[in-house]
Amino acid sequence: MWMMFQVIPIMWRAVRPSRVADMPAVVNTFWLRKGYEGLTFFGKILTPTQQEADAFNSGFSAMKNHEMIHLRQAQSCGDSWLRFYLLYMWYWLRALSMCRKLRNAGYLLNPFEMEAYHRMNEPDYLSHDGSATEWRRFAKMTLRERLDFYNHRL
Repeated sequence: MWMMFQVIPIMWRAVRPSRVADMPAVVNTFWLRKGYEGLTFFGKILTPTQQEADAFNSGFSAMKNHEMIHLRQAQSCGDSWLRFYLLYMWYWLRALSMCRKLRNAGYLLNPFEMEAYHRMNEPDYLSHDGSATEWRRFAKMTLRERLDFYNHRL
């Protein structure tokens, strides 16, 4: 139960996304569903185990890059965690209607996740100016187009 409240200090001490250079990983089993390695949360990465936190903190990995893409996405949303999370929830709710065609569609067809999964294996992706704004292109697609992209490219 105490793990649920462990995130309150993280939220309380959060700074604007543009002031975050690197996101340290911390263990929090309460907020992660089984099968997920990490969750970007107000400038930290929540992980289910210390082993995964150590892996995130040890240097470059595709999953670390995935979470850092979310940091840049938050910067592109008016440099606001709140705006990023509200948009994330909006896209997640809209994509739920596709769950009959794709399990976890709310997550997998979310434009933020689509960009992060599409670019996570590119170590130089975040070094480009204007990076982590590809989610806007995905957001303009219909859900059917996102599903087709997911099935053919990701």
